[in-house]
Amino acid sequence: MMTTDIPTTLWTPVGEIELSPVPAEEKGMLKQEDTPAESSEKATSIPTPAGYRILCFVPQVEKTFGNGLIEKTDATIRNEELLCAVLFAAKLGPDCYKDPVRFPSGPWCKEGDFILVRPMVGTRVKIHGRECRIINDDCVEAVVADPRGISRSF
Repeated sequence: MMTTDIPTTLWTPVGEIELSPVPAEEKGMLKQEDTPAESSEKATSIPTPAGYRILCFVPQVEKTFGNGLIEKTDATIRNEELLCAVLFAAKLGPDCYKDPVRFPSGPWCKEGDFILVRPMVGTRVKIHGRECRIINDDCVEAVVADPRGISRSF
């Protein structure tokens, strides 16, 4: 039987993403140093999307450009978060992909998938200081096994 090494982190144009089978709440994706709440309190305060919506996290944006010598401005970081095309599907609402007429082949994604969406899609919110989006289930354009190297075309 052949085994392969699976990477535990992925580099993306908008930041490095940890790839472990642990839920997002336990991975530290929601960590914010300046919040007095304990991590267990944070994990229970993550909203459950209603209906056919998906809660997605925007990958962490790098603070410097490729070589690490030049820092990005706050406006550049904000634009990269806003125009991000790769999201991490954290939670699916109870009605996601339940309509057999609209989704005859079944769900387009599942919790824990990296998905491609159109830039600026969904409702933008910050949860524990992290940029998140709540999108409709039919906004998923593709599922990506390895989002490294995927960036928005300008």
